[in-house]
Amino acid sequence: MKVFKNLVKTVFFLTVSCITLFSCSNDDEIPTPPVLPEPTNTIADFVSNKEDYSILLEALQAADGDLDVVLSGEGPFTVFAPNNAAFTTFLSDNNFNALSDIPTDILSQVLLNHVVSGNTVSSVLTTGYDVSSLSTATPNGNNMSLYINTTDGVVINGVSTVTTADVSVDNGTIHAVNAVIGLPTVVTFAAADPNFTILVTALTRPDLTFDYIGTLTTANGTDPAPFTVFAPTDQAFVDLLEELDVDSLDDIDEPTLNATLKMHTVAGANVLAADLSDGFIITTLGGDITANVTDGATLTDANDRVSNIIAVDVQASNGVIHAIDKVLLK
Repeated sequence: MKVFKNLVKTVFFLTVSCITLFSCSNDDEIPTPPVLPEPTNTIADFVSNKEDYSILLEALQAADGDLDVVLSGEGPFTVFAPNNAAFTTFLSDNNFNALSDIPTDILSQVLLNHVVSGNTVSSVLTTGYDVSSLSTATPNGNNMSLYINTTDGVVINGVSTVTTADVSVDNGTIHAVNAVIGLPTVVTFAAADPNFTILVTALTRPDLTFDYIGTLTTANGTDPAPFTVFAPTDQAFVDLLEELDVDSLDDIDEPTLNATLKMHTVAGANVLAADLSDGFIITTLGGDITANVTDGATLTDANDRVSNIIAVDVQASNGVIHAIDKVLLK
């Protein structure tokens, strides 16, 4: 009996001890550490962490719309990222001493002209106007076109070359570029696109009595902008020379060339392809032409010469370009 009592006492003591120890353990339990957020590598993070992009970071933070916050978001976005040297050149070329000299609304639109919605890696880029930026500094508020030339690397708008492609980040892709991509005019695209080499030669012929380049670079909102340009391709000019039985543009007298070029320019309007209809009369600087859209968009001049519109709605900051396959005559 004594043994049994001692056993009972021992069990009771052990039970109380266990309960006490358990209670103490709960009281002294180490708190669970907070769950830390996963590290991110967004476009904004990339720019923030690269010393050579400090001016781009400053620009993003200074711009309207908190672009640095946007580029931290889900995306995906594709960014053509200019380095410090590119921004320094851009400021100098445009007579700015610092980023603060650029109005924030303009700075924002310039930055947006480097951003494309979606994840666009270099392997899917092709020569042409398939890509538009997020800039809406256009006469109609539509997205700005970008001319990509992949003939020798990747060149944007004829001014900015991709130096490092396909930097993958959490919310998209970054392509490093060596120049800031400014807001393009209709002249920018004409000069960048090798399909318009002869047109540019014609527009810049020294004996012309009309300043086409100066006029067509007029900023939107300033008379006579915006412009609609029906741009003949090089082949269209080759065909014209054959039609006129001459060897080169130099064989066309100034009054004829001047009058011909004016037939391809509309002042004071940003006419998109969707605005055209059958029998639609378009008043150019040189006279009226008629648009038709049934069975394909065409333009007919006063001589009943019909030109096919082969590329539409290349949107610039001060107008729009449509490529055509036949030169229009007065």
